[in-house]
Amino acid sequence: MRTTPKSTKPVKELTQAAVRFAGDSGDGMQLVGGQFTSTSAVVGNDVATFPDYPAEIRAPVGTPAGVSGFQINFASRHVYTPGDRVDALVVMNPAALKVNLGELVEGGILIVNSDEFTEPNLRKALYDHNPLETGELDRFQVYKVPITQNTLEAVKDTGLSPRDAGRCKNFYALGLAYWLFDRPLEPTLRWINSKFGRVPAVARANSLALQAGYAYAEAAPELTVRFRVQPAKLRPGTYRSLTGNQAAALGLVTAAQLAGKPLFYGSYPITPASEILHDLASYKSLDVRVFQAEDEIAAMAAVVGAAFAGAIAATGTSGPGMALKQEAIGLAVMTELPCVIINVQRGGPSTGLPTKTEQADLWQAILGRNGECPVPVVAAQSPADCFWTAIEAVRIAIKYMTPVIMLSDGYLAMGSEAWRIPDLSELTPIEIRHATDPETFQPYARDQRGARPWAIPGTPGLHHRIGGLEKEHITGNVSYNPQNHQLMVTLRARKVDNVADDIPDQEVFGSPSGQLLLVSWGGTFGAVRTAVQQAREAGQDVSHAHLRWLHPMPRNLGEILRSFRQVLVCEMNLGQLQLLLRARYLVDAMGLHKVQGRPFTVAEIRDQINKLLGDKK
Repeated sequence: MRTTPKSTKPVKELTQAAVRFAGDSGDGMQLVGGQFTSTSAVVGNDVATFPDYPAEIRAPVGTPAGVSGFQINFASRHVYTPGDRVDALVVMNPAALKVNLGELVEGGILIVNSDEFTEPNLRKALYDHNPLETGELDRFQVYKVPITQNTLEAVKDTGLSPRDAGRCKNFYALGLAYWLFDRPLEPTLRWINSKFGRVPAVARANSLALQAGYAYAEAAPELTVRFRVQPAKLRPGTYRSLTGNQAAALGLVTAAQLAGKPLFYGSYPITPASEILHDLASYKSLDVRVFQAEDEIAAMAAVVGAAFAGAIAATGTSGPGMALKQEAIGLAVMTELPCVIINVQRGGPSTGLPTKTEQADLWQAILGRNGECPVPVVAAQSPADCFWTAIEAVRIAIKYMTPVIMLSDGYLAMGSEAWRIPDLSELTPIEIRHATDPETFQPYARDQRGARPWAIPGTPGLHHRIGGLEKEHITGNVSYNPQNHQLMVTLRARKVDNVADDIPDQEVFGSPSGQLLLVSWGGTFGAVRTAVQQAREAGQDVSHAHLRWLHPMPRNLGEILRSFRQVLVCEMNLGQLQLLLRARYLVDAMGLHKVQGRPFTVAEIRDQINKLLGDKK
């Protein structure tokens, strides 16, 4: 039976649209944003999202510091970003309007919960007037809806208290948005019954609120047109909406299955990496062991122990946790044991901006340990790419017997996109050969890649010392010999350099040489690629190289950089990759830097392209 009513109002076709839900941190904006995302994926749109959490855990209710937002860009073609500015903004209180109004395009749709624009709430939001009454919003299409009262009326027969009933207003707002953009109600109604089925009154109230919001929009005479975004022409397959943290967790599980090994994940909770720990805890049936350590140091030490014992070993953290893990990462480098360290970067220094994104841990990843302590570093470029990057990190760690650092960031970790579930034929097994022959075993003998053998403790006839003191070449005995130390440092560095043999040549989007090359890494991929696409369509001579491997780098990268008259490095820090490229390749690379806790917009990058090449309309 069809639950979504058939509308009689005209529909306007769009190729894409961006919507933002905003309210207090207790208003459930992330929940309804996630539902809008899932429903858009169900109908076949390509999607990209940006959850925006308040930095303070318990900011005063109704204040700008406590505003939570969720933005989704959905389209009938492939999208790389959640959109610069939004076409429709749904705000639940004055503070949400104050914080997010600048994100709405001129002439965009603004849906306001007019019930909350009371004098006390206006004061909390730092308004000395009511913006709904002054005409300052006339440049937008404003729809003032009494969402709170309408919600209470819709759910009054469920028996919930007024307070609990009022919590359903986020689903009422979602119903409005579903009507506006021709989304079906059925997927969310099924989710509500699954999520709240054990409390029938709550499930019924949320369902009623969702349907009431939809019905209000259909009946409201001021809402004269709705919008439809057709399904995207994506690669055939089964898709699901996936966040970067979910993708990283799935990638680690998949890598362990491909290797035929148990997965050990030792971690200490830290924003924004904690969800990897939470997700992996649900995969016990797939031989996943999750250990919540007492601190970051213990977590990393446990991972080194798990790798020594022969498991696929990994940990996840953010910048402050990486600082604590560095000595134990050095132990993994010294003992040459395979493990993966995921750093979901956030704004710093110190506690910094725990819920905001940044890319300022690159130097920490490449250079951050004491002594000569090289580690391969790879970075994911999108939420779904965290899946493939995690597998790649595990594969390299095992092949080269080394810890590998995988960089993500808050934007990727909390954002989501449509992810095509891969076919098993697309997944290559990860080969592992443990040393078993006591006649030929030498703890620090090396293969052609420079990797030492992986011996499991307790293997009959095998023994070697383990610890952080310098090892003697071949035997692994403790050695203080100066020449041996020089040799071992060189061998460990050469092994990491050899990882470049497994890195494909750097690709360039656009012309292989020319006037301007934009270089990016990590989560800046989407904004930079979109900006370059638009610039090339406008006739500008600009190309794009996105780096996946940061250490070592692709062997052909220097040649590419020298093929362009100008090089612009776009990164969410003050120039960390820029400095590395200038030092390594002696190119006069310029930088576009942003450290505001928010990702680049396409417009910001287009503006810089225009400055360098001349404004070509």
